[in-house]
Amino acid sequence: MALLLSPPKLVLLAVQLAVKADVECLAALAAHHGAILRKELLLRIVLTYLPEALHSSEYVGFLEQLERGAFPEKETKDIDITAIASLSEDEARKRVKRLRLLPLTAPGDAGEAAKDVTTQFLLCRAYRVDEEAGLLNELPGLLTPFLDHNPCIRTLAVSTLLPLLRRNCAYHTERPISYTLHGFQQLPDEVAVNILLSQTGSREEDLPFVGRDLRGLIGPWLLNEKRWKGRQLKLAPGTESETGLCPGWEHVLTWLTGQASKSWRVAVNAIEQWEGPNDIDSGGLAEDWLIDEELNYLKHTYARAALASTYLISDISDEALEGAYGIVAKTSLLLDQDPLSPLHTAAGMLPPLAEQISNELAMPRNATCMRNDLLSSSNVLTAPLPSSLVFIQALILSAFIMTKSACPISVRRAGDLALLQDEREQKSEAAKLIHGLMNGNNKTDDRFWLKMRNEVLWLRDWGAEDESVSPDAPGRGIFGQVKREFLEMEILKALLANNRFTLARSIYEDPPTPPISKKVLQDTIFSTAQTAYDNASNPNRTRGGLKKCDDIIKAFPKTVEKALPATKRIEALLRATHALSEYRLVLKQGEPFTPVVLRVHPDPVSIVGKILEQNPKSYTRIQDLLDLGTQMVKAGLTHKQKYNLRYSPEEEQQKESEELDLVERRITALSIDAALTEDDFETAYSYVVNRVSAMKPSLSDEFSWKAALQAGKYRRTSRTLRPTHLGTSSANVEIRHLEQRIECLATALRIAPPATLQEILNAFRRAEEELDAAIKAEDEQEDAWDAQGDILGGQGNMPGTFGGGEKKTRSGGQGAARYGGDGAGGHSSGGRGEPFARRHQEKEEAPMSLFDLSRASVLSAQKNLSALSSLHRTVSSVSSSVQSQSQEGGRVSLDQSSIASVGSDGEEQQPKQQRARKRDQLREAAMGTLVSGVGWLINAPAPPQGRD
Repeated sequence: MALLLSPPKLVLLAVQLAVKADVECLAALAAHHGAILRKELLLRIVLTYLPEALHSSEYVGFLEQLERGAFPEKETKDIDITAIASLSEDEARKRVKRLRLLPLTAPGDAGEAAKDVTTQFLLCRAYRVDEEAGLLNELPGLLTPFLDHNPCIRTLAVSTLLPLLRRNCAYHTERPISYTLHGFQQLPDEVAVNILLSQTGSREEDLPFVGRDLRGLIGPWLLNEKRWKGRQLKLAPGTESETGLCPGWEHVLTWLTGQASKSWRVAVNAIEQWEGPNDIDSGGLAEDWLIDEELNYLKHTYARAALASTYLISDISDEALEGAYGIVAKTSLLLDQDPLSPLHTAAGMLPPLAEQISNELAMPRNATCMRNDLLSSSNVLTAPLPSSLVFIQALILSAFIMTKSACPISVRRAGDLALLQDEREQKSEAAKLIHGLMNGNNKTDDRFWLKMRNEVLWLRDWGAEDESVSPDAPGRGIFGQVKREFLEMEILKALLANNRFTLARSIYEDPPTPPISKKVLQDTIFSTAQTAYDNASNPNRTRGGLKKCDDIIKAFPKTVEKALPATKRIEALLRATHALSEYRLVLKQGEPFTPVVLRVHPDPVSIVGKILEQNPKSYTRIQDLLDLGTQMVKAGLTHKQKYNLRYSPEEEQQKESEELDLVERRITALSIDAALTEDDFETAYSYVVNRVSAMKPSLSDEFSWKAALQAGKYRRTSRTLRPTHLGTSSANVEIRHLEQRIECLATALRIAPPATLQEILNAFRRAEEELDAAIKAEDEQEDAWDAQGDILGGQGNMPGTFGGGEKKTRSGGQGAARYGGDGAGGHSSGGRGEPFARRHQEKEEAPMSLFDLSRASVLSAQKNLSALSSLHRTVSSVSSSVQSQSQEGGRVSLDQSSIASVGSDGEEQQPKQQRARKRDQLREAAMGTLVSGVGWLINAPAPPQGRD
C-alpha cells in the first residue's frame, strides 16, 4: 500500500532512509513512488546521503534494481514516517530546497559516460568512498556488477582501481602510496609508473616478485585507451610502431633499462619472470583488450628493452653475465627464435657465431649505440632481429670466458673491443686473459690447457669456419685485430711457464704444419726461458726458476739446437749464475741477490768485486772467478749491443775475444786488490809476476797496471801474512818484500800508459831507496857481528880460532869475499879460524839474489858517481821521452821507451832499441862491477862470462 505523502515529503523520506542506510525501505519506497522518486533523483540522494562506509554489497543490489527499473513488491507500512508526516507542506518544500544534492557529474572528461546517470553515479560514488572513507577495497564490489554497463567503468576498474588496490592492499601493504583513486588516475604516465614500481625489487626478498608486479600492476595499468595515442592507427603486423604510440609503455621500458644499470638483478628477474605484453593479470576483468598490432608493438619494444638491458649491466661477475645471457635466451623465445643453450654449455661448445652477424652490425661507428638511444628504433644493436641476438650472445660468451679466467670484463667492454677494433687494447686484454689462465686451477691437466687454447682462439674469430680466409685476416671477435701468431705465442708462453713441455711440443713442434714458424717458436722459447730466469730467486740452476729456464731450452730439441748463438748465451748465463751460488753475495742492503740482477746489471764484472769483498779468501779461487767472467762474456752481459747495430759473426767473435781479454785482466786486478786488502801480499805478488807480467799492454786495460802499482806500493804490517817458503830469495823478509815490490813496479812500468809513468817511477825510486837502506842496515849488522867475532878471536876467547889475525879489507868500500870471486881489493887470508872460514866459504857459495848484486854494484860505484841523483835525472829523462812519444800518438811502455843509461857526464850511452828490463840491467851491471868496478854506470860492455 502506497504512503499518502506529498512529493516534498516523499523526497525527504527518501533522504531520511538514505541517511539511515535503510536501503531495503528505500527500495520499497522507490517501487511505489517511481513517478516521483525517479532514477536520477534517487541516485543523487544515495550519492549525497548514503554513508560511504557502508559495504558495497548492501546497496549494490538496490542500484541494479534501480538500473533495471524493477523493484520487488514490498509493503511500505513498516516505514517510519512520523517525523516527515508532522511537517507542514511549506516546511517540507523548504527543506527539499536546502538539500543541495550532489550532481551526477564525474570529475574529468567522462566522454560517453556523461550521458548515462548510472555510470556517472558509479564513478562519483567510487571516488567518494575512496576519498571520504578510504575504503578502496570496497570499490571492486561496487563496480564489478556494472563492468559491462559502460566501457569507462571497466577501464576505471582495470587500469586504475586494480593496480592501485593491488599496490596498496596486496603487494606492498607496508608502504602504500597516498594517492586517492581520482588523484592517481590524473597522474602523468611517468609518475604513475614510478609510483607503481617504487617498491618492486627494492629488497632482496622482493626479487622473486618483480614479474608479479609487472604482470599485476603495469599490465592492467596499460589497458586504458587514454594511454594509447592514436588507438585507431593501424600498424603493419610484425613491425614496431612510431615512437610515442603508448608513452606509458615507453616509461615502463625506461624504468626497466634503468634498473639494468642500477640493479641488474631487478631487470634480470623482471624479464625472466614476465612474458611481456602477453602476460597481463587483469584479474579476469579484461580479456583480449589489446589488438594484434598493439601486441606486436609491445612485444618488439619489450624485446628491444631486454637487449638494451644486457648492454647496461655493468657488473662483471659470473652471476651478472649469466643473468644477461638469460635475458637474451628469453628474448629469443619472445621473438620466436630457436632456444639458446645454457651459458655454461655454450661456453663449452664455443658455437660458430661469426657468420650470423651482419657486416652492417659489426661497424666501429656502432660502438656509440651501446651508450646512446638504446630504445630508439634506429639503434641496430638493440633491434629485435636475429643478427642482434647473435651479436649480444657472442659478446656475453666472450665476457663470460674472460671473467671465469680471472680477467673479468663487462658486456659493454666486450662490445667496445669487438666494434672499435683497437689492436693495442685487444692485445692488452688477450695478454691479461692468458696470464689469468696461467694462474687458474687445473694447471696440471692437459685438457684444461687445450680448452684454454680453443677459447682464446675462439675469442679472435667467434668460431669462423671459412678456411679460405688467411689466418692473419681480422676476425669478428673481441681479439679480431690480434694476429693469430701473437695469440699462439702467448699461449705457448703460458704452457712453458706451467711446465707443460710435452703438450707444447705436441702442438708447436711435432705437427707437420705447426701453428707458428720455427723462427717465431725459437724466439718465444728464448723469451720464456729468459722470463723464467728473471723470476728466479735462487742462483742455483738445479732449483726454481733457473731449473725451469734450463728445462724450457731442453724441451724442444728440434727447434732449439745447441749450436745456436742464443742457446749458447743462455747456457753461459746459467753457468755464470750457478757459479755465484757458491758465494755469499748481497748487492743491496736488505735485498738478497737474485739472478735477474746479474742479467740486467750495467757492469756485471763489478759483481766479482762484491764477491771478493764479502767472501774472505775468495781471491785464492782466481781461476773460478776467471771462469765466471768468461761465462759472463759468453752470455753477452759485458758487451750489450745497441738495438740499431748488427754485427757479422766474425765481428761478434772478435768483440767477444776482446771482452774475454779485458774481463780476465779486470778480474785479475780485482783479485790482486782483494789480496792486498786482506794483507796477503804473497798471493798478490804471485798474481802480478805470473799473470799480469804475461799480459801484453792494451789501450783498454786500465786495471792491470793499477793493480801492479798497488802491489808495488804495499808496505808490510803486523797483519801481513808471512811467506810460507823463501826459495832462492833473501832470508831477510824486509829485503825480500822490497825486492818483490820493485818487481811489481817494474811490471806496472811495462804495461802502464805513458801519462802514468812518472807516478810509477817515483814509487820505483822510493822502493829502491828503501831497498838500499835495508841492505846497508843488514851489512852494518853483519859487519858489527864480524867485528865482534874478530875481537873475541884476538883475545883467544873463541874456541878453535887462530891467535891474532889480520883484518879483512874490501875494495871499493865493500868486501869482495861476501859476494864471491876476487874483488878489486884482492882476497884476504887468515883472519879467522877454520870453522869460520868454512862458514864464510859456504856463504860465498850461496846463490845471490838480484838485489844483492845490485847492492854490491851500487856501493862499488858510489865514489865515482852520485848514483841516486843520477837515477832521478834518468827518471826525468825517461818521463820526458815517453811523454814526447805519447803526444805523437804512440803508446810506449818502459821496455819500449828510450831509457838511456847516463854516465857521470850525463850523456846517453846506449840506443833505445837495446834497452833491457830494469831487473836485467841490475843483474848485468852487478856482474860487470865485479870485473871493472864502476864500468856499468857508463854502459861498458860486460865480459862474456859476466851474465848469471
